[in-house]
Amino acid sequence: MSLSYYYLHSPVKSDGCWMRLRIILFFVRPNTIQVIMTFDKDFLRDNDLGLLLLRLMTGGLMLFHGIHKLLYGVSAIEGMLAGIGLPGFIAYFSLAAELAASLLIVVGAWTRVAAAVMVGNMAVAILMAHLGDIFSVDPMTGGWAIELPMLYLLGAAVLCLTGGGKYALTKGHITD
Repeated sequence: MSLSYYYLHSPVKSDGCWMRLRIILFFVRPNTIQVIMTFDKDFLRDNDLGLLLLRLMTGGLMLFHGIHKLLYGVSAIEGMLAGIGLPGFIAYFSLAAELAASLLIVVGAWTRVAAAVMVGNMAVAILMAHLGDIFSVDPMTGGWAIELPMLYLLGAAVLCLTGGGKYALTKGHITD
């Protein structure tokens, strides 16, 4: 018993005009037709899908940094903190932020709060480790020297403003 894909293109009446195109993907089995997915011309214009992708990118990629700190320690950050006269235990807040906030952002739980924690973490990271590079260009790539930390910071800032979207675990509250 094999499944076959067929594409059906049909015009869809929208506001009295036949102007939209709908693509329907369905399986055909013996004596059975099963509609799998319907694509309208605007099927990729989905803010919630965009927020899901932003959450996966921002939280998922930052999670690698948190796992690295978990496996190899935070001694480098402790050294930077000691160099500016701050206690070394503050480095564990960075570990917690990069692990916990990243996981919460990925699953969409308390997204705004987790994103605010990540914004704070990245602001501190930029001020501690990249302050001298703010107005610099990387000679190897031609890009802004702090573009990676800024991508994390700005991605998290967007999530602070928008929340996690409808594909988030928790939604409908000010913390989401």
